[in-house]
Amino acid sequence: MSEHLKIKLSIADRVYPLTIKPQQEEGLRKAAKEIEVMIKKFEQSYAVRDKQDVLAMCALQFASKTIQQDMNGAGEHSEAIEQLKNLELLVKSQLS
Repeated sequence: MSEHLKIKLSIADRVYPLTIKPQQEEGLRKAAKEIEVMIKKFEQSYAVRDKQDVLAMCALQFASKTIQQDMNGAGEHSEAIEQLKNLELLVKSQLS
């Protein structure tokens, strides 16, 4: 059976106990810290007092960041494929 860790993460003044694989710990702790930083930033910038509103804004920011990276990656991927096709045509023309 695989080894698991029990950790506690604090997000928005709440503690969340988690059972995780050891290799997940660093990423989860960094994510929790990034959320806390973002919460403070939103609270200072927008004077929002309701934690649910702040958490919703954090979720939107993270989701849009992820989607934008996926969209940018897809564009880069199709551009790379196009360049490879052009190289393939060039090589074929030189071999003929």
